[in-house]
Amino acid sequence: MTIKDTPEEWEIRKTDTPFRGNKTSVRTDEVVMPDGTVVTRDYQVHPGSVAVLALDDEGRVVVLRQYRHPVRHKLWEIPAGLLDVPGENPLHAAQRELYEEAHVKAEDWRVLTDVYTTAGGCDEAVRIFLARELSEAEGERFQVEDEEADMELARVPVADLVRGVLAGELHNNCLVVGVLSLVAAREGDGLDALRPAQAPWPARPFEV
Repeated sequence: MTIKDTPEEWEIRKTDTPFRGNKTSVRTDEVVMPDGTVVTRDYQVHPGSVAVLALDDEGRVVVLRQYRHPVRHKLWEIPAGLLDVPGENPLHAAQRELYEEAHVKAEDWRVLTDVYTTAGGCDEAVRIFLARELSEAEGERFQVEDEEADMELARVPVADLVRGVLAGELHNNCLVVGVLSLVAAREGDGLDALRPAQAPWPARPFEV
């Protein structure tokens, strides 16, 4: 048996969009099950996101601490953001987010992993990049606002983040997946064997 996710789409008898927000919406589909019954499925429609695990020469990861209102927590995260423009190149979006949130640039970019964050209730797809050969970005810092105005930045050793994840102290999806994927890649074929930064992404197709 080949363990690989495969695209598939069941028949939709009817669809409605009862809520439209600034960036996302909620859709209600009537879906035909394999036995012919029709069930209702509500889910969030999301433009997709990118995240960046930025690793410096000392083996530390660039992380930020930000308030997240839905879960009433300040979470340690890796830089991330929405794909604001349909068809936007995810690498360009990731470079923008690393600059805006950490004022850092990177010379070496790889795809670390691609994930669906909560496939049972949202169609959000996230591409997590590995960025290396870091340096301070040129020019003025990006002007932040709202939750980002209270943001803290740090560089934390990978081992400390792994301990925090396994101890249940760190909860951000992209940080958890990114850090553990980094460790797995190191122990496997190595970081240089990761997919190139412009690798195809069927979940959110883009032009190079």
